[in-house]
Amino acid sequence: MNGLWDTLQGLGGQLAAHVLLSASAIALGVALALPLAIWASRSPAVSRAALGFASLVQTIPALALLALFFPILLSLRAVFGEGLPTLGFLPALLALTLYALLPILRNAVTAQANLDPGVIEAAHGVGMGFWQRLRLVEAPLSAPYIMAGIRTAAVWTIGAATLATTIGQKSLGDPIFAGLQTQNWVLVLSGCFASAGLAMVADALLGTIERGLATRNRTLSLGGLAIVLLGVAAALFVQFGGGQDRRVVIGAKGFSEQYILARLIGQRLEQAGFAVDYRDGLGSAVAHQAVTTGAIDILVDYTGTIWTNQMKRTDNPDRDTMLDQIAKWEEATSGARVLGRLGFENAYGLAMPATAAREGLIENIDDLAPVSSRLTIGGDPEFFERPEWIAVREAYGLRFAETRNFSPTFMYNALKSGEADVIGAYTSDGRIAADDLTILADPRRAFPNYDAIVLLSPDTGRNADLVAALTPLIGAIDVEAMREANLAVDREENKSGFDEAARMLAERAGL
Repeated sequence: MNGLWDTLQGLGGQLAAHVLLSASAIALGVALALPLAIWASRSPAVSRAALGFASLVQTIPALALLALFFPILLSLRAVFGEGLPTLGFLPALLALTLYALLPILRNAVTAQANLDPGVIEAAHGVGMGFWQRLRLVEAPLSAPYIMAGIRTAAVWTIGAATLATTIGQKSLGDPIFAGLQTQNWVLVLSGCFASAGLAMVADALLGTIERGLATRNRTLSLGGLAIVLLGVAAALFVQFGGGQDRRVVIGAKGFSEQYILARLIGQRLEQAGFAVDYRDGLGSAVAHQAVTTGAIDILVDYTGTIWTNQMKRTDNPDRDTMLDQIAKWEEATSGARVLGRLGFENAYGLAMPATAAREGLIENIDDLAPVSSRLTIGGDPEFFERPEWIAVREAYGLRFAETRNFSPTFMYNALKSGEADVIGAYTSDGRIAADDLTILADPRRAFPNYDAIVLLSPDTGRNADLVAALTPLIGAIDVEAMREANLAVDREENKSGFDEAARMLAERAGL
């Protein structure tokens, strides 16, 4: 219980960011919905079109809606220039605004449609114009119903905002995604409790405003509004009041190694006097786009991922040639800088329990191919869409009976429980040895090299002090040290936190 309380106390930054994102989305949703509702109440065609669109948006899963704004904004950069952000606050705001639109719009349209015709006729009779009727008659009568819609939108939006973590926006989803990756249920519960608590507080305050409007009690309505505004102001102060001049944003993809390496880099930068922030849980494509556009400053990426996914290369040169060509390509296409290799490789590899491999006489992927039609393969959420998997599948003629997606942590559990027979594992993962797994040899070299490299955004790469602070990391981490650090976080007993694992890794690497 103490661990949960301590974790909750450390979520101030995530809570503030979550409040600002949710409040901005709800405010923008209200600003769009109310004029549209007034128009819709006077035009059945507009009403059908507006409500139909809002309902359609609700059928799109929130995670997909958030992700869709990444390519949309990316295409708009050609029109509005490189200054248009494609990750973080803006796409999250736009997606959540659309998600908040339906309950506000529907309640506002319903309230307008069900106004007493006699009251409206009386307002006409005393000579009120359109704006007078709207302000003095329609708005006060509709306000309680509109507030009910805003309450619903607020709860939905606060819940959906946890998913903004996946597109680089800090939120209460940060501890949830980190906890799910490492099966650290204290982190998961802290994020869930904080999000649920925020939703309950917001609902209670908006409910107070609603009661005040319904009973014409200005003290209730204005008091509730004042507390809401004070909460948003406090979040603004927490988020921006520190005035950190040298804040560096470090990105991490959604698995343990990335979290650990991000903290290792952050600790070194803090020792050098930099203020540090983290953007965790990013997908591969999103993370690379973020660092090349400056949405984040630093990312640990992998040569094979950039080679196949970003450069669209299908050949497989030696690791020095690959690194040299990647560095030149990054410099030419975005100005991002490859600082160098960390010293270890984290390759994709097909893994299965060692006992099953011995019993089936399976030593390499060629041996696996004839029996693959009877087996189930598991992989992380993006594995089966990656060109590396397609290349391996076609090179060896793999045709599995079933493919299943798991989070990186749970796919190892799937092998233990028999939910999967083979997984697309990470070769630097400590659970390979701990769970007695075998990485099948790749005699046809279908998988490329996956050296871990430090990638700096264009502006960050020109910061001599930052480069000097990170240069000692280059070549300092071997695969055994990385496996130990990963296992310290992922093991079921005596888990270490990311910061602790990063300190252990630094000590092991002589840093």
